[in-house]
Amino acid sequence: MDCKYYSVFNRGIINSRKNMEGMIGMKTQVLYKSRTGNTEKLAKAIFAAIPGQNKDIASFEGQTNYDMGDVYFIGFWTDRDSASIEVLDYLGSLQGKKIALFGTCGTGNMPWYYKKIEENIRVFIEDDNEYLGCFLCQGKMPIQIREKYMRMKNKENEKQMDAMIHNYDHALLHPNTEDLENARKFVHKIYERIEREGTKQ
Repeated sequence: MDCKYYSVFNRGIINSRKNMEGMIGMKTQVLYKSRTGNTEKLAKAIFAAIPGQNKDIASFEGQTNYDMGDVYFIGFWTDRDSASIEVLDYLGSLQGKKIALFGTCGTGNMPWYYKKIEENIRVFIEDDNEYLGCFLCQGKMPIQIREKYMRMKNKENEKQMDAMIHNYDHALLHPNTEDLENARKFVHKIYERIEREGTKQ
């Protein structure tokens, strides 16, 4: 089974999604950093799944004057068990927002590692924001990574390096259709939560 991971805080299921598009006047921003195109694929799937028209999508390009929103989906590629400095700095600048994370990682079938990545990034979110959860899935890596593994391989580490090469080859298939569908489900769960909280006010 292909590995995916998502956490949605205060989870719950409601029986109907009626009026989801009109349930809030909130502006949603999808901002992402993508090195090889993996996270960009997720970003586009997430953007398409967000209800209504009051939404924007943009990639991090070193600027800071993005349109302001109420709900943020912040995307990243995994960099040393975390996100890039640019993404972390932007997360730390947000105040009073609803924030969800999404990203890709070369490693697959390791939910505990995905949880570690989420926790490493989440600490950059200020306490006055509402954290909505995180979606992570495997993503393909540059060919240079496989070449590095091949150069490192010897009799002593053959088993370990073969496992890493196998993981690399498997990652070439991701993000796949199932990953993108799971990303859309992640969005739906978040907006179900927002709708549910809105009815309590």
